[in-house]
Amino acid sequence: MGDYSKALLFFEKAVEIKEKTLPSNHPSLAASYNNIGTVFNNMGEYSKALSFYEQAVEICQKTLPLNHLSLANSYNNIGGVYNSMGDYSKALSYYEHALDTKQRLLPSDHPDIQNMRENIVDVKKKL
Repeated sequence: MGDYSKALLFFEKAVEIKEKTLPSNHPSLAASYNNIGTVFNNMGEYSKALSFYEQAVEICQKTLPLNHLSLANSYNNIGGVYNSMGDYSKALSYYEHALDTKQRLLPSDHPDIQNMRENIVDVKKKL
């Protein structure tokens, strides 16, 4: 287990610096929001995790192509939170969206694609 409070402190400091030096919709901010969301997810604070993941998606949708890996990773992260929360239909939807994007961008034998398929199989078993 990691030191989540220390991780949050450093990620929040990174966001403060980025907010002062970058445009409010810069993809680097989205990456930081994803990092904070991951910490909250690991802590079991799912609503906070979703909030940060959704902020990341909002930035990515405005600034990156819709078939960008960063957006796919954010969808996967959101799917993981919904899976942990027991909302399997939402988890499946986000996982499928992430897989669709990754299949367009990565070779078919890429480990991310296999991981996404496993997530989908896992969540379908829970439906």
